[in-house]
Amino acid sequence: MMNTPKAKDYKSGVKPIWCPGCGDYAVLNALMRAFAELALPPEDIVVASGIGCSSRFPAFLNTYGFHGVHGRPLPLATGIKLSNPAKTVVAVGGDGDGFSIGGGHIPHAARRNIEIPYIVMDNSIYGMTKGQPSPTSPPETHCKASPYGTLEAPLTPIMMVLAYQATFVARAFSGALKEMVAIFKAALRHPGFAFVQVLSPCVSFLDTYQHYREITAPLPAEHDPGDLMAAMQLSQSVEPLYLGIFRHTEERPGYSQGLQELRVRAEEKLPDLTMFDVLDSYER
Repeated sequence: MMNTPKAKDYKSGVKPIWCPGCGDYAVLNALMRAFAELALPPEDIVVASGIGCSSRFPAFLNTYGFHGVHGRPLPLATGIKLSNPAKTVVAVGGDGDGFSIGGGHIPHAARRNIEIPYIVMDNSIYGMTKGQPSPTSPPETHCKASPYGTLEAPLTPIMMVLAYQATFVARAFSGALKEMVAIFKAALRHPGFAFVQVLSPCVSFLDTYQHYREITAPLPAEHDPGDLMAAMQLSQSVEPLYLGIFRHTEERPGYSQGLQELRVRAEEKLPDLTMFDVLDSYER
């Protein structure tokens, strides 16, 4: 690889098959730019995904990748990271994959503080299965599967993940590429679990580009990302809908770092202890 990598160096020969105008194109571009600006070798990157439009990511990148099963990118990414902590492991998915069937994995990734950025491309719709309401669909969303509108209240992902005490929580918009690249770079450098919700409109079933351009705004300049309560309060704002890094703290060590330290202590006391014993004791 070149000493000064370019975004195109991370692009595979597989062309994305998203609908023209899909927000996921910008997310893919931003992630490749972030890799390049951080000069991360492609052979040291692993991208894990679940199922859905956005979960096709691994095929489009010239890195290692694993297209997993529905809702399971975080357990998959966790296993990869623990097996080789030196690798940069990224989990990607959509709002249905992450907040419905996979919603139970987010709190455990957050409490472990595993060193993985989790990028959720949130279009508030199940696009690959032709437009059913998702866990983040706004009230009264009218589509083929809900012709009379939805009844369920939408989840608020930023507030939810902040409540899990995640050490990095951010929101980006696929229509603001420069800012998204900066957030991705910060998430990739973060020595713990980094959650990034990307507002990534679906042009086929729920085109929200103009809506987000009208209501989104950067977080107040005076916001302290170390202040959890302030972050929670800002996360509840709907208009404006804030973009940026809500929380960023390194007050807790990353999981693989802590596991390695535990392993060293355990081996000093019990030289014959296996890695499985160490993992079991750490979970307890």
